[in-house]
Amino acid sequence: MTETPHQPAVSTAGWMEIAPRIWVRRNEAYAVNTGLVIGDERALLIDTGAGPVMAEEIHAAARQLTDLPLSAVNTHAHFDHYFGNTLMLARGVEDIWGTAGCAASILENGEDHRPQAADTEPEMASAMGEHTAITGPTKLVENAPVDLDLGGISVTLFHLGRGHTDHDLLVGAGDVLFTGDLVEQGADPQFEDSFPKEWIRTLGKVTALEDLYTVFVPGHGKPVTVDFVSTQMNKMRTAVAVTRSAMDQASVDMTKAIPILPYGPEQSRALLTRLRTLAKWKWLKR
Repeated sequence: MTETPHQPAVSTAGWMEIAPRIWVRRNEAYAVNTGLVIGDERALLIDTGAGPVMAEEIHAAARQLTDLPLSAVNTHAHFDHYFGNTLMLARGVEDIWGTAGCAASILENGEDHRPQAADTEPEMASAMGEHTAITGPTKLVENAPVDLDLGGISVTLFHLGRGHTDHDLLVGAGDVLFTGDLVEQGADPQFEDSFPKEWIRTLGKVTALEDLYTVFVPGHGKPVTVDFVSTQMNKMRTAVAVTRSAMDQASVDMTKAIPILPYGPEQSRALLTRLRTLAKWKWLKR
């Protein structure tokens, strides 16, 4: 199975051109990806980084490729994907798109996310210094996809269902789909805020788009093909089935399922904890 599609050998300022007008930059911290789509009239950044330091690097790198007006997108409300919003707006980015759920999550949880940036962005973590305010999207994707005409290339912003979070936003441009953390390459999926059963269904919807998209850019790691997405979906289906079976056997210590799950101990435990939490919520709503 091929995980990484062919990439043109074009690299500038840390950007790799993966299709005409479409670039990806793998930031050193967290291996988090930022996308850049350059039209004739405007350009679009996908995810703004973990704080003002990373965001400044991303913005400066983008300006080495284009001086066009910039907009941005947050794929979801985890700190390494949106803590750079304030710096981007200060540098002239005109608007930042996200789902309504993303905006609500940032408003509710943003301050609690600060400690997660401590290793790479201590000023962001402590709320000290310039451009460390927490800012959410300024334009919302709500009940329908949004098409952005950049001039010569259009970008579609759309939500296919809950998965890594309840508000994951996909960004399609040309034959490239930026998936945020719905797809993860080089590490296990992160389950802490997830909806695992629905994540499987959402990944199924992503794979069904293979006639439109041939390159899938995960939130972290290298670009992949639809085969990689299918493999992640099937592995998650197996993991959820094993975990739910353990949960159904009330007389069995559920943590005994961890060694046989197809993930490392940390995310196996996170999956177990999340499924148990969701089951409790469902029971309480009866």
